[in-house]
Amino acid sequence: MAVASPPVTGDLPLVARLLTRWPQIAERMLAAGLGATPPAAELPAGHFTAEVLPTIYACGRAVLQAIGEERVFSRAEVAAFVVPVAERHAEDRFPLAILIEAIHGSAQSVLAEAAALARADEKDDLVVVGSRLLDLLMHINITVVETYTEVEQSIYNAEREARRELCAALLRGQPADELAARADTPLTDRYTVLAIHLRPDDQHNSVADLLARRRIRILHRTLDALSNGTALVTFDGGTGIALLPNHSESAAPDAARHRGLATELAEQFGTPVYLAESRGVLRADLPGSAEQSAEVATLARLLNRPTGRYQLDDLLLEYQLTRPGPARDRLAQRIAPLLSNPHLLEALEAHLEYGSDRKAAAARLHVHPNTFSYRLRRIAELTGIDPADPTNSRMLAAALTIHRLYPANDTA
Repeated sequence: MAVASPPVTGDLPLVARLLTRWPQIAERMLAAGLGATPPAAELPAGHFTAEVLPTIYACGRAVLQAIGEERVFSRAEVAAFVVPVAERHAEDRFPLAILIEAIHGSAQSVLAEAAALARADEKDDLVVVGSRLLDLLMHINITVVETYTEVEQSIYNAEREARRELCAALLRGQPADELAARADTPLTDRYTVLAIHLRPDDQHNSVADLLARRRIRILHRTLDALSNGTALVTFDGGTGIALLPNHSESAAPDAARHRGLATELAEQFGTPVYLAESRGVLRADLPGSAEQSAEVATLARLLNRPTGRYQLDDLLLEYQLTRPGPARDRLAQRIAPLLSNPHLLEALEAHLEYGSDRKAAAARLHVHPNTFSYRLRRIAELTGIDPADPTNSRMLAAALTIHRLYPANDTA
């Protein structure tokens, strides 16, 4: 039961002062709530800022204004602010108990702020603020619990699972008509295949799971918006394949729509994103195309290319170099003598990046140019291949590429 609020009369200077300081108070509330609650405290800095802070600010401001206007802030008004954020947390499977604990931490923070601002003659005003804060806390808790219950009943429903199974069946080349009917998703003759690879995170398991679920949710929503809800996705939070139906023979519109997708996802995920795209792929060719696209995305990631959308033509040489065969294995062996000398591998990478600009290469390694030149000579001595020679440099570049992709085979 809500605590009855005492009548409010006249202007409330305390509320006015809280409103003036509200942007800063909202930031401290987030830090004292979700920002301080394990495992949330272990998540990357700013993880909750974009999605949670605007709601804290807007909802708190609306509540303070309602107090100043001497009116009750209803549960429906609270739900308008809280439900979208609670849905996202529930979809990420953020633990409900931890979220409730964080909400109470935020409430304690704002109450402490009000107490610190209140003058000796504003005891009654402080009681009003505290009473309304308890009402707000009750409404938020009820709304969050109800939202979590609804999401649990809907997000992993049969249709979502059927669409995932449909995507997996298409990628395996299996019959899919029955799955398409179950997913209420018509099949098309051609698809855009999109391989999605993220740079791996060095996180504890609990944090990694939270990040993965959040990224799955963001990817689904982003691709649904891109494809009008028709995207089929298998994505585990780190890698996956998406199939976007092509409803016309022209693939040009896809290129324009997808051009900024990698950058958009990287900003939301907080990590580099590598997309490999094949457009207009016949349904029968999906398994092979998906495998090739995944290899291209892996190449872009392992070669430390920038976030972006790649096609086979962008990495044609590197792709061919990494095809299995005796030539690949013999190329890898050319730099085997360097593997026990990481500083020489770094020197080779810098040389391949900067070419004849030895000062720039040395600066990248934070060594003197003479030291860098000495390391290049050591590379030539150990491998029998002089990196200063253009032909040899290309061979070493190929060998280094294979080493990056297949390090386990270097000493095989």
